[in-house]
Amino acid sequence: MKHATLSMLLAAAVLAPAVAQAQWKPTKPVTIIVPWAAGGATDQVTRLAASELEASLGQKIVVVNQPGGAGSIGTKAAMDAPKDGYTWTAGAAKQLGTYPVLGMINSKVDDFNLYLAVTNVSIVSVNPNSPYQTFPQLLEAMKTKQVSVATAGNSSSGHFAMEAIAKATGAKYRHVTYDGGNPAVVATVAGETEVTTQLAPEQAEMIKAKRLRPLAVVADQPLTIEGFGTIPPITDFVKDFPKVTTGFGIFIPKGVPPEVVATVDKLWAEKIATSDKLKKYAAEKGALFTPLYGKAAYDAVWPTVVTDAYLLQDAGLAKVSPESLGIKR
Repeated sequence: MKHATLSMLLAAAVLAPAVAQAQWKPTKPVTIIVPWAAGGATDQVTRLAASELEASLGQKIVVVNQPGGAGSIGTKAAMDAPKDGYTWTAGAAKQLGTYPVLGMINSKVDDFNLYLAVTNVSIVSVNPNSPYQTFPQLLEAMKTKQVSVATAGNSSSGHFAMEAIAKATGAKYRHVTYDGGNPAVVATVAGETEVTTQLAPEQAEMIKAKRLRPLAVVADQPLTIEGFGTIPPITDFVKDFPKVTTGFGIFIPKGVPPEVVATVDKLWAEKIATSDKLKKYAAEKGALFTPLYGKAAYDAVWPTVVTDAYLLQDAGLAKVSPESLGIKR
């Protein structure tokens, strides 16, 4: 299956007319379950997007943090909630497709209406007191000993980034998991772990404060963070590195009234896609502003589901074969 480029998908999503449906006017607050701890990448962008939607919906949007199970517990709570349009969830869209690979919950990307706000990349960073000044120095150490790496848990973006590094280089590491990206970053700042591979928005402030030393961005292009400077891409050091970017946003379970979806589609095209606050957030945090929804969002997410599902299988972490779930390599 061929997929359009991100720029083509973005144009299609922003320019596509909203489906003609009655306008949804919620009569009570909407709840968004963030299945990660407060302060992480999901929490940050969800609260910002929610604030942009509230005025148009005419109702308060309540963000509730429900961490645990690498995001699967909060996601399952949203799946099990009444399909009345008042309970949404959020996070890394690709995890909706990889939870069943890990034997966590029986979710699929197809189970949700996807509304992406930003695309994030991971950064390999170390505590400033560590001896590693460059990524090659860290990589050399990882080939001879198990360096401790903090992530938000199995199937988190930081975990996938580290698994991709291990597969591409033969690096060894000791995986130390936390209930969210922010706790994982704080653990590395505090010296509990030597390295974190969590997402740029979760690390940006600590990097700017020189409480983390970034060595490489897990991407094929350099990353510039306002107030800090430019971080080199991992492809400067490791050739033919797979893409492990992560689209983040809000997800509404399918089965809700059609006017809910039509209304949020319209707001995503008119409010989120033109949001100066989200654009500023992306620039400051080292994220890409990618306001996709509908088929364009699905087409952007699906290749990352495939990549991550087989990274899990190759690492021996898959409880269920990706192929048996319809995820073809």
